[in-house]
Amino acid sequence: MTGVLALVGGNELGPGNEPQDRLLVEAANGGPAYVVASAAAGERPELAVRHAKAWFEDLGLEVTELRARSRHEAREPAIAQLAAAGRFFYLVGGDPRRVPDALGGSPVWDAIVGAWRAGASLAGSSAGAMALGSWTLLPGRGARRSAPGLGLVPGIAVIPHLGSFGKGWVSDARRELPDAVLLGIDEATAAVWRDGGWTAMGAGGVTVWRDGGSRRYAAGDAIDGVPAPG
Repeated sequence: MTGVLALVGGNELGPGNEPQDRLLVEAANGGPAYVVASAAAGERPELAVRHAKAWFEDLGLEVTELRARSRHEAREPAIAQLAAAGRFFYLVGGDPRRVPDALGGSPVWDAIVGAWRAGASLAGSSAGAMALGSWTLLPGRGARRSAPGLGLVPGIAVIPHLGSFGKGWVSDARRELPDAVLLGIDEATAAVWRDGGWTAMGAGGVTVWRDGGSRRYAAGDAIDGVPAPG
């Protein structure tokens, strides 16, 4: 049975995220817990790791870094072995190009997915959440462009920070990916997969664009129209 999966809209590891983060911690059941700083590799990743350690310690979980900041590290057998035994993984935000580049097709990513399929908690925020869809949106000259993601949730593209600067990405995403399900997520908010369905959790809301229309979901609402992860 797959574990809990949370797609977080950014501004992670702080107030407003308690509902989804407590759920992730509870589902981890005290097992080995890791923060993955691939997205922050070019932006002082040690600060992201330190922040994650402090935040989750306050929630009762000891977190260490699963070192997969580069393609080379994500192909280290020893790191993949650690991941295979993990019960909690959190992919922090940063540069959306870095997560698929580092983790795509790697033994570490295969081990993370295998652990999640066996019941481990898995979350990504901002760039980390974007990477978990079939496509991620990358900055370009003027408009955002799409690139392949890790594909854990098929057929979707995540638009984080929807309540702030992310709302400016919606038109680019709809033009670039007309057949995709677009999942817009506010900061400190998550679309959470558990028990066979998606639910909105956190401080804000989630908007789904599909088949030419859109629908907004508040915290606590069941989310329709988003494919199951797999």
